[in-house]
Amino acid sequence: MSVSETSPGAPQKDAILIIDDEQPLLSIFSTALSSFFDVATATSVREAEFILYKKSFKVVIADHLMPGGNGMSFLVRAREEFPHMQRILVTGYMKPEMLLRSVNEAALFRYLVRPVALTELVKIVQDAVKAHDQALAQK
Repeated sequence: MSVSETSPGAPQKDAILIIDDEQPLLSIFSTALSSFFDVATATSVREAEFILYKKSFKVVIADHLMPGGNGMSFLVRAREEFPHMQRILVTGYMKPEMLLRSVNEAALFRYLVRPVALTELVKIVQDAVKAHDQALAQK
């Protein structure tokens, strides 16, 4: 688990959470996003659930298949607890029935099929943060 620190007086970065059991991918995503966002990481659904209750996040990015839990189920639960937090699913494949479930149950902001271009990832997360802020503004 890592939660980045911001220096005093620096503009506050929007907080995002990335969950992936593959440490190299987690590191790559975290590095790509950390210059834009306050990034927290988790290597399991259980760890991510713990982190969600310690800090407020605008966006969560979850890998689909992980030992000890699946990202889709996690995102469905996250939607119930934190409805304004935007949800992004990363998967190695997307079956049509999974796409339908993701739209209906998890209300995903986006789903990404690997390999994910880092420039695309940054842009999507920036858009998700804007969607979060707009959803709260309409509340």
